[in-house]
Amino acid sequence: MKKIATILILTAVFFASNSCSKSDDEAIVDCFGDSILTELKHSADGTNSKIINYSIQYSGSNAVTSVKWTFGDGTPAQTVNSATGAISHTYAAAGTFEVKADVTVSKSGGSCTVSPKKSITVN
Repeated sequence: MKKIATILILTAVFFASNSCSKSDDEAIVDCFGDSILTELKHSADGTNSKIINYSIQYSGSNAVTSVKWTFGDGTPAQTVNSATGAISHTYAAAGTFEVKADVTVSKSGGSCTVSPKKSITVN
């Protein structure tokens, strides 16, 4: 009986020491907050409707350090190291594409990545 109790106590200590700490929980909540404050913007170029201009609008108090864009047309992802993540992309053909931006936000002592997505139609 003592062996079973000892094993149960050791198991409980192991799981308690390897579970999320309060700071991990706070980081998850902070990342969720940043996801609400991050919006993917787009507009078609005035001279060529297959050129789409993208940017990020972040209204939080932290700093955007990079944006990794995936355009949904099979081209390689592109990373922009700026606060707005502004980039233009030329699509080869018309269609509907799901665009994703992996936005990295620096926080005191770390960072957080949020990934807004948007379905866009290219004429």
